[in-house]
Amino acid sequence: MLRTRLTEKLKIAHPVISAPMGFASGGKLAAAVTAAGGLGLIGGGYGEEKWLREQLAAAGNQRVGCGFITWSLAKQPQLLDIALERVRGALFLSFGDPAPFAPRIKQAGVPLICQIQSLADAKHAIEVGADILVAQGSEAGGHGERRATFTLVPEVADLIASRSPDTLLCAAGGVADGRGLAAALALGADGVVAGTRFWASAEALAHPNLQAAAMAASGDDTMRTTVIDIVRGFVEWPKRFDNRVMKSATTERWSGKEEELRASMAAEVPRYAEAAAKGDTRIVSPIVGEGIGLIHSVAPAEEILHAMVRQAEDILKRKAPAWAPG
Repeated sequence: MLRTRLTEKLKIAHPVISAPMGFASGGKLAAAVTAAGGLGLIGGGYGEEKWLREQLAAAGNQRVGCGFITWSLAKQPQLLDIALERVRGALFLSFGDPAPFAPRIKQAGVPLICQIQSLADAKHAIEVGADILVAQGSEAGGHGERRATFTLVPEVADLIASRSPDTLLCAAGGVADGRGLAAALALGADGVVAGTRFWASAEALAHPNLQAAAMAASGDDTMRTTVIDIVRGFVEWPKRFDNRVMKSATTERWSGKEEELRASMAAEVPRYAEAAAKGDTRIVSPIVGEGIGLIHSVAPAEEILHAMVRQAEDILKRKAPAWAPG
């Protein structure tokens, strides 16, 4: 069993957190990850109160967490209170200033997780009292920035060691199996946040057609773009962030023509929404990271988590002595 500061802090068996993926990480997935010994997070995303209440209820009595896109939460701050009524695992804030929400979360006694993409982000998250930082590399699916996991994580680990030794660190971006977990621990992280691997789970709220198409993809089949945000109608994203998705006819048609796409939104947004509802794999881009090339089957979350931990244990216990004999 892998015991780290993260397992002690969150009172979990394994140092693995499932990412709060908007529209994919519902209560069923979060509950399954927690039941398997990790911490499952519901993806509060852009904030839809009815959906959030349904997913919190779907998690049952499992100790789960919830994540929000912070700049969107600022428009609907009441959603934080709804989450805190049920959530005790953690609150996860991404892609905006956590400062306005940190005191409320800390007062509730719920661990505060802040996802960061730069050293400046990390310093600010420490200042507002984050209990856990998630250093997200550009390999990750969904929104992010430019730094790579392999260099960002140890740099943030060094920052934490010098400025706030009690703050914990998780790695995110490209962590799709036990190799990624073992590597993250070696880089100085206390655990990992895995998104794409749990997107390809039986419990995820992802269309089966899109999951099946992704199983045949490699990391080369993903790209960073703003096209899918525009075609989904989410045009308010801060300019520093774009979105890693699988390539599709939509990205092929509109990449490099984003202004033209913005002018065509009245027709393209409903067209894309209809295709997404049908699971049209030609038009729709699954929101996955480069780790998709390491995933070859959709499986239950419990099986995914346990396989990841077993592989990491094997690497750290059996292979490491061969590399550094005593």
